[in-house]
Amino acid sequence: MTKAPDETGIAPQACRLETGGHIDRDRTLRFRFDGRTLTGHPGDTLASALLANGVRLVARSFKYHTPRGILAEGAEDPSGLVALGRGARHEPNTRATMTTLTDGLEARSQNAWPSLRWDAAALMRPLSAFMPVGFYYKTFQWPPQVWPLAEPVLRRMAGLGTSPRQPDPDTYEHRTAHCDVLVVGAGPAGLMAAWAALAAGARVILADERASLGGCLLKERTVLNDAPAADWVQTVLGELTSDSRVTVLPATTVTGQHDHGFWLAAERIYDRPDTDPAAAGPRQRLWHIRAKQTVLATGAIERPLVFAGNDRPGVMLAGSVRAYLNQYAVAPGHKAVVFASHDEGYRTALDLVAAGIPVAAVVDPRADVRGPLPDRVRALGVPVRDGYVIGDTRGTASGGLSAVSVHRYRTGGDMVSVGEWLDIDLLATSGGWNPTLHLHAHTGARPIWDAETLAFQPDPDRGPAWLAGACGGLKPLDAVLLSGREAGRGAAEAAGLRLPEGGSPCPTVAPDDPAQATAGTRRAALWAVPKPAVANGKRFVDLQSDVTVEDVALAHREGLESVEHLKRYTALGMGTDQGKTSNVTGLTLLAAARHQPIPEVGTTTFRAPYTPITLGALAGTATGEQFAPVRRSPLHDVQAEAGAVFQATGLWLRPRFFPRDGETLAEAVQREVRTTRERVGMVDVSFLGKIDIQGPDAAEFLNRVYVNGWTGLPVGKVRYGLMLREDGMVLDDGTTARLAEDHFAMTTTTANAGRVMEHLEHALQVYWPELDVRLVSTTDAWAAIALAGPRSRQLLTFVTDLDVSNDALPFMGVATGDVCGIPARVFRISFSGELAYEINVPAGYGETLWRRLSQAGSALGLTPYGSEALGVMRIEKGHVAGPELDGRTTPHDLGLGRMVSTKKSFIGHRLLERPALTDPDRPRLVGLVPEDGRTRLLAGSQIIAVEHAGAPPPIPRLGHISSACSGPSVGHPVALGFLTGGLEQWADQTVLVTYPLKGTQVRARVVPPQFYDPEGSRQNA
Repeated sequence: MTKAPDETGIAPQACRLETGGHIDRDRTLRFRFDGRTLTGHPGDTLASALLANGVRLVARSFKYHTPRGILAEGAEDPSGLVALGRGARHEPNTRATMTTLTDGLEARSQNAWPSLRWDAAALMRPLSAFMPVGFYYKTFQWPPQVWPLAEPVLRRMAGLGTSPRQPDPDTYEHRTAHCDVLVVGAGPAGLMAAWAALAAGARVILADERASLGGCLLKERTVLNDAPAADWVQTVLGELTSDSRVTVLPATTVTGQHDHGFWLAAERIYDRPDTDPAAAGPRQRLWHIRAKQTVLATGAIERPLVFAGNDRPGVMLAGSVRAYLNQYAVAPGHKAVVFASHDEGYRTALDLVAAGIPVAAVVDPRADVRGPLPDRVRALGVPVRDGYVIGDTRGTASGGLSAVSVHRYRTGGDMVSVGEWLDIDLLATSGGWNPTLHLHAHTGARPIWDAETLAFQPDPDRGPAWLAGACGGLKPLDAVLLSGREAGRGAAEAAGLRLPEGGSPCPTVAPDDPAQATAGTRRAALWAVPKPAVANGKRFVDLQSDVTVEDVALAHREGLESVEHLKRYTALGMGTDQGKTSNVTGLTLLAAARHQPIPEVGTTTFRAPYTPITLGALAGTATGEQFAPVRRSPLHDVQAEAGAVFQATGLWLRPRFFPRDGETLAEAVQREVRTTRERVGMVDVSFLGKIDIQGPDAAEFLNRVYVNGWTGLPVGKVRYGLMLREDGMVLDDGTTARLAEDHFAMTTTTANAGRVMEHLEHALQVYWPELDVRLVSTTDAWAAIALAGPRSRQLLTFVTDLDVSNDALPFMGVATGDVCGIPARVFRISFSGELAYEINVPAGYGETLWRRLSQAGSALGLTPYGSEALGVMRIEKGHVAGPELDGRTTPHDLGLGRMVSTKKSFIGHRLLERPALTDPDRPRLVGLVPEDGRTRLLAGSQIIAVEHAGAPPPIPRLGHISSACSGPSVGHPVALGFLTGGLEQWADQTVLVTYPLKGTQVRARVVPPQFYDPEGSRQNA
């Protein structure tokens, strides 16, 4: 190792081993961390490159702002969170261990000010005794005046990284794939499973969260078939990638298991070794995978030991130390101690010695340790302190590890010696391994505690049928390889494939390989080392959320005995790592406090995603204008020519108004309303939902879904209908015309068209399958234009031979014939309160109809109007619409109770009769006008009693305003709203309409909701 420091104080390549590793030493990559330019090699992660440059301090902790370094080398790492990129490409809380090193990468530390080395917030560490878990729940709640002052400070200090504010410039995409066998994990078991499934003829998807495939075979000095294990990995990958039936997905995290073989996987394309980050294309891809069978070969996560000062940079997991040594050719330190409660730690000692790094001691809490690995370590002259533990640590000025204290340990939890301090800069710890069973548990499978391995194992009788390798509890390498082969073959057979004779052979593992030498060794159930009396460091269980052993005990003393309550009160396992290295230790400590066996305490719930997914990947291409499909009326282009200003209404682009000569919105709406009321207006109503209903039982079907009767409706007539949900609340309203004895044309509101269609289909298929009725949505098949105003009949006679007189086509009638030479349906219905006709023609003729009506109506003063004017006129007329049909109202609330038939049953009938829904004190629809005749009433305003004007909250609320407008046709502002007791209690009385967000209060008079032409003489003209 070279150790030549430069003027920055960092020794470039100070910890890079001179040989070994799976990196490309012929190429050098430059990157920046906290403003310093450093170098690495292809094959590095950001974490390995930082360690290779001697950078140990990479972050500050969440709560106490203590120095933190790299603990692990994979997705389980809780400490090494950094921010990548700048500006719009700023990505916070990214694991350095999972970030592939690329040329020009820029990374920064987070949660520190003014710098990582000198963090001002760390000055609060001496006050940590006054900040136990939940302190903010209790400290700042009394007196009440304290919390408003404390909350902004706590919010500013909370969190780790900061989110970018600019729009994301990168693209993301979704892809759907189907396979016979999905293999999750490309370690030894996963490679064998994919190889065996392919040999059986299966279509295989192999996904692994790491950019470099091979798992532990790259991280260990293992020999397979008398050659380095990496050679076998390349052979298998070569066969898999060369076959068109196999899709290999490196840098792809399978994040969740869902029903019926559906899996989500997030592919980090920029992290793939074969991808040029400068090339155009998506940054990430979310895979939707349907698999007939799945093999989980997700491995295991090493569990750290808990002791005082265990959070210092330089304290690492033993297995991760081996990975940095063997895969990345990086020495995480220059002098080491190994502290492990089982034989696995001795493998780390052997690898450290092989890399030329002195090992001061192997510390093992078990007494009289013997076995192949301990004996090999002793033979190398490494002291083995069996029956000892690490009690405390010391650190440098920057927080890095500089020494550890070693104490004799007696089974039962006592330390019986004064600590001996060893000067080191690397401590490799291991408390055992937890199978990575998260995906297995996503279906609700509960893990099973195994007292021999001191870990939760997956339940083989639930979840995915095929578990392979360490994820299923197996550790010896030959057993891992064999389980992978059998799982792959079994999955292929379960997928319906015939297996050939023979199959993919398992490679041979040397009997004396360290990977074989740990099977069956006894493990020490050491969850937390007792704290020496003179130790100053905290014993951290969760290094990301700063949860300590004492925090777990405090939560138990305060009555939070459930693991779910412990998790939420202490934040144990609630960070971005989801407690991968801390959950098991935390719940075992809780079990000890409860004096109960570990299985009885149980585990928290495993939920997707397994690791965080960027929101961009979840959205894919559905952003901006592509967030949802845009629906345009058949008349869109011709209305755009007429100067329409469009507005998104749900998925539809609707013309809002048609300005002329620089008119404002208000001026244009006033003109459109006035012209329509005085002469004639034309509006596009193609947006309304249209459903064609046919069949011998069509009338009976409508009778069952509407509250009013339909069997007696004559052919050629239209009826207004109201339909309810099963709970008695209004679902939708609209008109339905009877075109023949067995043929009806229904219209729905724009917003509820899809919901109504679903409701009707459900009723036919589930409630009344015996009815002979067919439904089809025809919304897109028709263009619809409504003519409204006193001259609408005159205009219509110019363009049709139909008799549209009041006698021939009365209000709520329908006729079929040609309009402007186009086959059409003409409905005599009115939403505006004026004499009106709705003309439906095939969608392809919509523009022609609009142009011809415009030409014919020019002499009559025809004006097009938009949704704003339409809304104004319907409020003036007192017609209910979306704001009133909000899912919380009944027919009685809307003043339509007389429509409800008492002679038949219909959907929602029984629940509509509930006392609460017929209570006369329920809020009912009313009209309101300002007493001064000029102040606008705002939709969303609250209605209170006049005597409560100026009273402090809370104030009893009488109701609210649902719709309001300036009322140009009646000469004063008007509003529709809901008032407790309705007109029966409040007619002609004065109430106070208040809008707290704007600080307005307006006195208003309660009147009937029909402001304009309440007798209906104009629409019946």
